[in-house]
Amino acid sequence: MSRTVLICDCLGSQRVDRAALESATGATCSRLHTGLCDHQIDAATAAMTDGDVVIACQQEAPRFTALAEEIGAPVPTFVDIRDRAGWTEAKDATPKQAALLAEALLPPPVIRTLDVTSEGTCLILGRDQVAVDAARALSNTLGVTLLMPAGWDVDLHPGFDTVTGSMVQATGSLGRFETRMDALQQVIPGGRGPVRLTPPQDGAQSGCDLILDLRGQGPLFAADAKRDGYLRADPASQPAVAAAVLAASQLIGTFEKPLYVRLEQSLCAHSRAEQVACSNCLDLCPTGAITPDGDHVSVDPMICAGCGACSAVCPSGAISFDAPSVDNTFARLNTLAQTYRKAGGTAPRLLVHDADHGIEMIRLAARFGRGLPADVIPLQVAALAAFGHAEAVAALGAGFSDVAILLSPTTETAAPLCERSLANAIAGREALTLLDLTDPDALSDHLYAAKPGPVVATPTLQIGTRRQVTRLAARTLQPQATVIDLPADAPYGAVLLDNDACTLCLACVSLCPSGALGDNPDRPQLRFQEDACLQCGLCANICPEDAITLEPRLTLTPEAFRQIVLHEEEPFACVDCGTLFGVKSTIDNITAKLTGHAMFANPAALRMIQMCDNCRVAAQYHADDNPFTGAERPKPRTTDDYLSKRRDH
Repeated sequence: MSRTVLICDCLGSQRVDRAALESATGATCSRLHTGLCDHQIDAATAAMTDGDVVIACQQEAPRFTALAEEIGAPVPTFVDIRDRAGWTEAKDATPKQAALLAEALLPPPVIRTLDVTSEGTCLILGRDQVAVDAARALSNTLGVTLLMPAGWDVDLHPGFDTVTGSMVQATGSLGRFETRMDALQQVIPGGRGPVRLTPPQDGAQSGCDLILDLRGQGPLFAADAKRDGYLRADPASQPAVAAAVLAASQLIGTFEKPLYVRLEQSLCAHSRAEQVACSNCLDLCPTGAITPDGDHVSVDPMICAGCGACSAVCPSGAISFDAPSVDNTFARLNTLAQTYRKAGGTAPRLLVHDADHGIEMIRLAARFGRGLPADVIPLQVAALAAFGHAEAVAALGAGFSDVAILLSPTTETAAPLCERSLANAIAGREALTLLDLTDPDALSDHLYAAKPGPVVATPTLQIGTRRQVTRLAARTLQPQATVIDLPADAPYGAVLLDNDACTLCLACVSLCPSGALGDNPDRPQLRFQEDACLQCGLCANICPEDAITLEPRLTLTPEAFRQIVLHEEEPFACVDCGTLFGVKSTIDNITAKLTGHAMFANPAALRMIQMCDNCRVAAQYHADDNPFTGAERPKPRTTDDYLSKRRDH
């Protein structure tokens, strides 16, 4: 069943062209309403009763959601074409409205989730009466234990337990915190008179579901605001403590936690044979959710906060953002650009923003200011740091003239800064900018003043992995280029070899995680395929001759997809059977260096170095000084031998 789009001009405050929207998107639009959420709400009720609908209004989504539940209809899909498009100084925002509507009509992504259960066991860390009051307030809802500093005058409270000591370590997240405490003293139940405590105990361990930190000290975790189940407030701020207590009271039950990233360990280039190579994700993860795990890394989904930086900087695609997936982002970019052009637009600009700070900035700019320019298409993403160089150049290759990322106050900026340099190098110009703005008017002024860059002559459909899309977009953006120089630490490039130093030991081949380096089973050769190279640096790290260096670059010719021979030498022929093996120069060098050595004074021993595996074993076996030679085997005894010794014969 086709979906109907309910459109409204919001009391005549925006221009909506029904015919143009239908022509560009292929959707069926209702007649143009003017007060769909108010005096024309009966029309919305009838449409929702008849079938699945899309309502072109985000502001009144709660009202329409409640209406759908009341009449037993499916909850509609909502799309904002007013704040993001219609409310603007521009004369005609129809192409942008059509693009946003087409994006909303895409199938919703499937987000994988994990159930997290909290039974309400709460540990409160305090220093004064504020923590005691918080424990008392939460004791009716949660199972509370209050940890106070050593020397605290403990009182008995019927609703919660009080202990003293110091927190040494805490690990885990909501529903599975593990803690370790020193100098722990617990109340001895029973007895008369003052409260007595047990002797201090170091290394005490305990578990809880959530932690409320009211110590007024540093946090227990890195990026503490991103740690589920860990609430921290300044005990000197009454509003902050009240908000933390309220939030803690809600953390009981079963919750759905998104699985933000997908990990393919077989693609990970972290290390091989205990030699560390790529550590991009480990260096950037703010929460410590990513840890080394042998030759690869592992991700703790309970600690991962979904910042997405690991996905942006992963050279192999072993870690990819999955809430929603990278493929979904590429599909949205293609849809926005194609629909904008189909509706008559020519040079769209992309504004990437988050769901909190970015949405509010756009809303305030539209309601009280100039709004967004008609050619600036907003794209809301779940994680700003996950929008890396691949996504940026994909947008340019799809037909956007420029890309701007509106940073939020909580955005981790290390990954965006790195990805900006890489994206601009691939684009050949300053096409990706980062906007660190908190004033809606400043945002509008910047976007109106900025001059759009050039648009590719023939936009291409961005489909594939991040590496594939990057190469496709690069060829679209710089069709005349053959090689693009990239900044240091780029995940694309070549291996440069010092042929005079290389001995063709092939240690680099055996450890290359991506298979970019290969050998020839028939000849002593070192081969290289550039498009597979991750520039992880493992080959350069393990080369015993220091013969390998890396060159960050992006080759756009077909040569990047072919194996080329970096180094080749003549094989050595076995002096016994003539079988080719090893490298002639290496065998000759070893023979020359061992000539005259005490262990090779016998010419036969020196000659074994010049034999293949089979001949060397045979020569060793038949040598006079074979160390494995034993005594002569005794003659087998037969029946005649036994009978000859019998006295009756």
